[in-house]
Amino acid sequence: MYPYLFKIGPFHAGSYGAMLALGFLTTWYLLTKEMKRTNLNPEYASTIVISAMIGGVLGAKIYFLFQHWRDVVADPAGMIFTGNGLVWYGGLIGGALAVLWTFKKKNLPLIFTMDLMAPLLALGYVFGRMGCQLAGDGDYGIPSNLPWAMSYPNGLVPTIQRVHPTPVYEMIAFLIIFAVLWRLRKQNKPGGYIFSLYLILAGIERLLVEFIRLNHPVWLGLTEAQLFSIVMIVLGSVWLIKLEYGTTKPSYKERLSER
Repeated sequence: MYPYLFKIGPFHAGSYGAMLALGFLTTWYLLTKEMKRTNLNPEYASTIVISAMIGGVLGAKIYFLFQHWRDVVADPAGMIFTGNGLVWYGGLIGGALAVLWTFKKKNLPLIFTMDLMAPLLALGYVFGRMGCQLAGDGDYGIPSNLPWAMSYPNGLVPTIQRVHPTPVYEMIAFLIIFAVLWRLRKQNKPGGYIFSLYLILAGIERLLVEFIRLNHPVWLGLTEAQLFSIVMIVLGSVWLIKLEYGTTKPSYKERLSER
């Protein structure tokens, strides 16, 4: 594992931060192209991505601190200013709120822009998990004897035991989700179709991978991430069913022609 790309004196360039930055740059580039293609102001792409980055990191950190409030009381500076401790669903909530605020401030069409963002959310997650894999930050799974099981002796949270490399599993899964959603983006689907599908696929992926991760169950044998994933799956499914069988919504081509 390579938690740090290089060190110069007291400065440490972390691999997780580098992958996070690369992910945001990639999504910014693709979002700019998508907004040009759909006749939206491409200058807003940077504002959206920066909002997602700030909101996501803050949300992930705040949720982590809330989960470990006793440790925060004991060592507030050590808990708050460490680079570790980012919770996935906290980041998703924080990032979503920040992006929705940006949509409203810039008067962007909500559902239309959410559909544009959906594939990029999946791609950004790929870079995040790549950073977890390089850093060995403890997001790996339970012990395993499978041929591809790995140990993380030099990780930020080291282990010499061979375990499921769950960050790799998630990278592969979300690359597939990205490919599916990216392919659908130009098809004649009603507004909200792509984002609702993202909720379902991302929720299913996290629900399943949690069974082989180290997180502890909190209710009915399910972890917090699994409970959050079930909410995502239900919301996405209800939305998708309403789109399929409810009142006819403007199609992608109709919405694009209006822009």
